[in-house]
Amino acid sequence: MRKQLLTVVALVLMGMTTLFTSCSTKMHAVNQLERFSYELRDHSANYSVREWEEAAERFVEIRKEISKHELDYTPEQKARIGELEGKCAGYMAKGMKQGFFDKVTGVAREIKGILKGLLNAITE
Repeated sequence: MRKQLLTVVALVLMGMTTLFTSCSTKMHAVNQLERFSYELRDHSANYSVREWEEAAERFVEIRKEISKHELDYTPEQKARIGELEGKCAGYMAKGMKQGFFDKVTGVAREIKGILKGLLNAITE
């Protein structure tokens, strides 16, 4: 009886740990996106080509992490993610308009595709 009780308690604790870890991980990705949007807002006007390349790579990595938890987000969280992605896309588009992305290869093409997909998804 005692062994069964300990087993049940252990399973409950493991489940709670998994739940909290999953929630923490999915919100960590959203928090990263939010911090990234602030960074772009405050510093992207002075980015070099190398800094734009790094920003593009970072955006892609954050999006990959968010997409891992796509089904776990509430509608409100998804709306917040969309808003933050829109801000990031706006700052990146502004950088593109200024010609920084014309010099960037590889990752820039992927970001342009992401931005195009985001804009299409928003307008559909």
